[in-house]
Amino acid sequence: QVQLVESGGGLVQPGGSLRLSCAASGSISSFLAMSWYRQAPENQREWVAIITKSGATNHANSVKGRFTISRDNAKNTVYLQMNSLRPEDTAVYYCKGSAYSGQDTWGQGTQVTDSS
Repeated sequence: QVQLVESGGGLVQPGGSLRLSCAASGSISSFLAMSWYRQAPENQREWVAIITKSGATNHANSVKGRFTISRDNAKNTVYLQMNSLRPEDTAVYYCKGSAYSGQDTWGQGTQVTDSS
């Protein structure tokens, strides 16, 4: 089974940028789509962005124009470029792979924290 490992989180000032990475232990092309989710303290996990196997993307309205999801099939890695960060973006960010079978694979998450 392919495993996913997120990295790139950290402390960031409002208006700053971070790039999160989700590295797969196998081919990300085995997934129908890859997504980013986030969960802030005491909140439910919310969807942030998705990229399909064909490269089509979509982003939540709350991050549209600020965050960009992308993929590098050669590196088996999915990225989330986050610009113009806001305090409300503070959360644990998770990567998810959606298989053709309907099974989902989650990473362990990476913390993004507003430093103000």
